[in-house]
Amino acid sequence: MVDLLQQDWQHTPGVTVEQDGLQVAATTRSIVKQGGGGSQSNPPLNLAGTHLVAKGDFSLSVSLTDVTADASWTVYDSPPVIADEFRIEPAGLRLTLRGDNLEIAVFDGSPQHDVTNPQPAHDEHVTVSDPAAALSVRRSGGTLEIASGGNTVSSMPLGAVFESGKLWLGLSSDGGSFQVSSLTATAPKGASLSAAGPAVAQAEQSADGLQALAARMRPDFKIGAAVALGPLGSDPDYAREFVGNFGALTPENAMKPQFLSPQQGVYTFQEADAILAIAERKGMAVHGHTIAFTEAMPRWMRDLPSGSEPERRASSKALLDYVTTVVTHFKGRLDSLDVVNEPFDVDQGTSFQQNIWYRVFGPGYPAVVSKAVYDADPDVKQYINENGADVPGPRRDALLKLALNTNALGGHIYGVGLQAHIYDLETDAISASHLTDTLKRFEDAGLHVRISENDVTDGQGTAAQAKQYATVLATCLRSSACVSYTTWGVDDRYDWRIDEKGSLQQGHDFLFDGGKPTPAYDAMRRALGG
Repeated sequence: MVDLLQQDWQHTPGVTVEQDGLQVAATTRSIVKQGGGGSQSNPPLNLAGTHLVAKGDFSLSVSLTDVTADASWTVYDSPPVIADEFRIEPAGLRLTLRGDNLEIAVFDGSPQHDVTNPQPAHDEHVTVSDPAAALSVRRSGGTLEIASGGNTVSSMPLGAVFESGKLWLGLSSDGGSFQVSSLTATAPKGASLSAAGPAVAQAEQSADGLQALAARMRPDFKIGAAVALGPLGSDPDYAREFVGNFGALTPENAMKPQFLSPQQGVYTFQEADAILAIAERKGMAVHGHTIAFTEAMPRWMRDLPSGSEPERRASSKALLDYVTTVVTHFKGRLDSLDVVNEPFDVDQGTSFQQNIWYRVFGPGYPAVVSKAVYDADPDVKQYINENGADVPGPRRDALLKLALNTNALGGHIYGVGLQAHIYDLETDAISASHLTDTLKRFEDAGLHVRISENDVTDGQGTAAQAKQYATVLATCLRSSACVSYTTWGVDDRYDWRIDEKGSLQQGHDFLFDGGKPTPAYDAMRRALGG
């Protein structure tokens, strides 16, 4: 038997470890679409702690008590994939108790018609005689059984659920709280069940990886990647690729406002803390991402009032309280931070996005944010991060002007992040000469530069993709103003987008694909002298 209450739950949002069990509170975590409309529920899993490895049949049992509104228990085959605007629901099971009503939702991992509104393959509501009785999930051969108080309330063919042999557990509530007084796992004779930690714990740095090669050329130069906690915990290939090759990380989503503060005054730092703990154990630098960002705000932040002066004063306090709380929490653990992300309009113009920061503080809002960040942590290097500013043109000039004006207003901007997203090599390609000119412009202004989110499409072939990757890295390395390089992902297994028709599409934009290096990775090694 595995007593799961004795395992590691400290990095699970909404879960507090107490002497007599686990206390679970609602987080209302959701993924808000970039345009601000709609949202998809994003309940937490225990990604950085213990999961189970099952060979054959198994039985899980949980006792949920003191339920004030609802209590959900999930058992998944793998962690969900979290993208900017959606979550891909994995195969697994979710049980939700509301009074004496038990909702049973089974997901089989098949493609969803609408990934932002996943529909279970099996959806059933049953009435339980005793809501305080233990719930259990049992796999028996090809059958999945759900029981309450030892009495089977639902039985169905197992299908594709739990094919991986790994069990990832989550506890959450939509609008209340509950206590978990017992949570155990057992396996019958002839089967086995064991507790396992995150995959990244076993990954080791490589003496011949990208970071090691870069350090031989420029000892202080960092090669980084944007990462997510799910694959770090569950995918040994991803963990090996990342830890073996990179010396810095950017949390892809875990430090964005909608993930850190789903409700005003409520903070869910656990997943970001887990990523930072990984960086600390592996000796990596951390770039924080991000404070002020139009497209990643929780609903409460988007909806702050700004029509009158009293409303702006109240909203100002709420926003600055958020900045101070977040930066203070991470103080001393970040090397650098995007204090403002993508301030300009999305059609590649030079006007500010009219977000809540702009509406409350006016066009000088980057300086307000920068000063608040400095007051909370004067040592973190501050960046303004933007896309489409990598090459000469109005967008680049506007970013330079904004950084300088912010400092003239009392801000503390150390440098700029040039995202270097290459979605189409015919229109977005960055030449060595254009990037060299851009780096020189910022250097002459006394600003540092980081290549912050480089990814490159393979739409024109892997050779063209590899050449573009190597060009950006090699040009950055030649400039003393360019202090680091980060690619916006690790493995194409986790490179997903929704196309104009609403269909889920896999991209092939990163340095690894399905656990194997791509030609772009080899080109990067050559650029680093490997």
